[in-house]
Amino acid sequence: MRTEVQDCPMWLTLAAMLTAAALALGLLIRPELISGLPMVLRMPAIGLGVWALGAAFMQPLGLEFRRHWLRRATSPPVSLAALGAFAVVVIARALWLA
Repeated sequence: MRTEVQDCPMWLTLAAMLTAAALALGLLIRPELISGLPMVLRMPAIGLGVWALGAAFMQPLGLEFRRHWLRRATSPPVSLAALGAFAVVVIARALWLA
């Protein structure tokens, strides 16, 4: 039996999940934050959002990929950087449209 210890503090995991939930809810309320972008910027923003939000919800559930590069891309600090970058994009777009 193999046991792994989480290397990420619980508060950081919770903060990432709450941030991802707030971003997802905000995009459900105001989808024009992403859909109003030109297609050249919209596709990378959608890809970054899927990666960042998916990784933020995936880690608290204890899910992880078998492939090394996927596991590394969906675990901190890389996933937290993606979540931060996506949050900056969404917040900057909300301020721009306000």
